[in-house]
Amino acid sequence: MTKMNRRAFLKAAGSAVGAAALTSTLSGCAQSASSIPTTRQGRSVMGLVSEKLDIVRVAFIGVGQRGFGHVKRMSQIEGTRIVAICDTHGEVLNRSVDYLVEQGAPKPKVYTGADLAYLDMLASDDIDIVIISTPWKWHAPMAIDTMNSGKHAFVEVPLALTVEEMWDIVNTAERTQRHCMMMENVNYGRDELMVLNMVRQGLFGELLHGEAAYIHELRWQMKEVEHKTGSWRTDWHTKRNGNLYPTHGLGPVSQYMNINRGDRFDYLTSMSSPALGRAAYAQREFSPEHQRNQAKYIAGDMNTTMIKTVQGRSIVVQHDTTTPRPYSRHNLIQGTNGIFAGFPNRIALEHGGDKSFHDWDYDMQRWYNEYDHPLWLRMGEEAQRNGGHGGMDFLMFWRMIYCLRNGEPLDQDVYDGAAWSVISPLSAQSVMNRSVSVDIPDFTRGAWQQGKPLGIVGV
Repeated sequence: MTKMNRRAFLKAAGSAVGAAALTSTLSGCAQSASSIPTTRQGRSVMGLVSEKLDIVRVAFIGVGQRGFGHVKRMSQIEGTRIVAICDTHGEVLNRSVDYLVEQGAPKPKVYTGADLAYLDMLASDDIDIVIISTPWKWHAPMAIDTMNSGKHAFVEVPLALTVEEMWDIVNTAERTQRHCMMMENVNYGRDELMVLNMVRQGLFGELLHGEAAYIHELRWQMKEVEHKTGSWRTDWHTKRNGNLYPTHGLGPVSQYMNINRGDRFDYLTSMSSPALGRAAYAQREFSPEHQRNQAKYIAGDMNTTMIKTVQGRSIVVQHDTTTPRPYSRHNLIQGTNGIFAGFPNRIALEHGGDKSFHDWDYDMQRWYNEYDHPLWLRMGEEAQRNGGHGGMDFLMFWRMIYCLRNGEPLDQDVYDGAAWSVISPLSAQSVMNRSVSVDIPDFTRGAWQQGKPLGIVGV
């Protein structure tokens, strides 16, 4: 921890979390991208390299559904030690502690009993990084408090909920020179890594257009009323009409296009379909007096947001967690020589393919054999064995720890997390104003022009 007095830190952090939580409750309101002060408060953290850590001492805030999986996977990574866990729900807290003890690991310190119990944990000097897997409204205040305590913050998606919160996180990262990475696990999927390798080798020519999505029917989460993800995530369908969850599809497409590293998002326009599915599901599955039938659902069942980049590229981003349809993240990238699209995987090339570009090639084995990412070739089997969305969760954690232990920049930085996450509040602003175009902030403050594209990292 930094030299800040412990009592002063707890007092300051408590004030900050209160303000940030209040901001989150107002996040359905429009915020202008240009209304936020952008004077840099410290050095840029693009390409940030922190001190090498021989052993990475890990703490967790939130070990419910998502967080417990993170505990299990992190415990399998060499060079880590889980030293502390915080959760307000005793049952899930004990489950994680018991799991670690059963694995033969030392029993971590536990913090519980109140929403701000995590501040006592952050005041400890024996923690290097904090994994934050809590309801969305807590992401920004917890990340900011973590960095202010001198620790690196790793945050579940989205990074934050409002434009103001994004800037607060960026400013804190630059002032403290601490890592703040939004843990976009999809960037570590086998297919996404392979496509990145294809793009870097020029297979698709000059990039023109991408499509990204989070299409995942989640109405069943409405039945999680007291605990679990649905107990708080459902409420966002009553607060914001826009893309509620943009980063899973957008993260990989952004890396293909070198967003924040040679190009950046310029502006967006967004529109939503009617909001019908949640109310219909509530009428079918709950009693008339149930709280799910008392809510007013305003988030359109399908949101479509179009982004223009400074270099002229276009990106379509869609969100639908309500209608009955197969899962998709689209994962589409179009260039001057051809196209790759996911769900199902298929490719069409003018030069370099086995078929005419008028026909899709659905046989991926040849492409895996030639373009599998070196990271997947080295770690793929272990990643799949340890699990987490086909291995992407484990591989993400493994790569994070590798970078921290070897003094290398992380694959994703605070500017990425902010740029990908800010699409949500800005899409709502556009929808609210008849799909008017909305400027997207440059969180890098111009550093994107010198940013180095993410390479094809090995081991």
